[in-house]
Amino acid sequence: MNTVNVGVFKCGNIGTAPILELLFDELAERKDINVRVVTTGSKMNVKDVEDALPKLLEFNPHLIVLVSPNAAIPGPAKAREILSRKGLPSIVISDAPARRVTDEIEKQKLGYIIILGDPLIGARREFLDPLEMAIFNSNVIKVLAATGIFRVIHQEIDRVITALKEDIPVTLPNLILDTNCIRDKCDFRNPYARAKAMAAYELAKKVAEINMQACFREKEKEKYIPLVACAHEIILKAAELAEEAREIEKYADSLVRKPHSKDGRPLTKTDLMLPPIFDEETYEKWIGKQ
Repeated sequence: MNTVNVGVFKCGNIGTAPILELLFDELAERKDINVRVVTTGSKMNVKDVEDALPKLLEFNPHLIVLVSPNAAIPGPAKAREILSRKGLPSIVISDAPARRVTDEIEKQKLGYIIILGDPLIGARREFLDPLEMAIFNSNVIKVLAATGIFRVIHQEIDRVITALKEDIPVTLPNLILDTNCIRDKCDFRNPYARAKAMAAYELAKKVAEINMQACFREKEKEKYIPLVACAHEIILKAAELAEEAREIEKYADSLVRKPHSKDGRPLTKTDLMLPPIFDEETYEKWIGKQ
């Protein structure tokens, strides 16, 4: 297969969703993929899914990525059911509440990437307005990017795309991205940078816990308003910590960059002034040829 059609279905929103498809083609130069995105917007009811998902299927995708909050609730569950029936390689990207349906997702023969540090927003009308929503999501994006979580996500999807191109068996990811993922899989060279990134991700996980309590458990506004405000302050500090981790790597000129080549192969560099290179041995191990 020379070109892979990648369909992205966004059902509602988590922090990963706004720029997910851009992670596959950051320079808009890849020749090996075509990408289409269909979204239900902020709503995620069953009818929204039934109306929108067929429009993505018209694109004849070879791979579908479903991104949504809480993949267990009816709207995303309906999307999973439709994708399972179609039999297309599909990957579910969701947040912490989706952990409880990972067995079900596997039975549906879908892959999954569960991001524990992609937190629920503080959705209380007394607190959340359009600007607060945008600021919260921008801070979540910074945490997930600077800690390397987005790196793991795009590399897993790149690996599936490569398998489809190379006509080799496709192994879909079954991943829960916890703080140990940053310790074990991300590209930090400096141990202090790694520790700061881990701390930022732990804070993001805590934000999810606080907002869960504020949005669904507390009924009195005197209790839930301070909680959502507290959580949004925490994600701001998490973003600052994540940025500090990246700055440490920049000071030593050891920041790892992994751009895509025009044919989709992963390139790697550290020294800012040197070009990125392709390592064939690492590449073949990565796609499972060795």
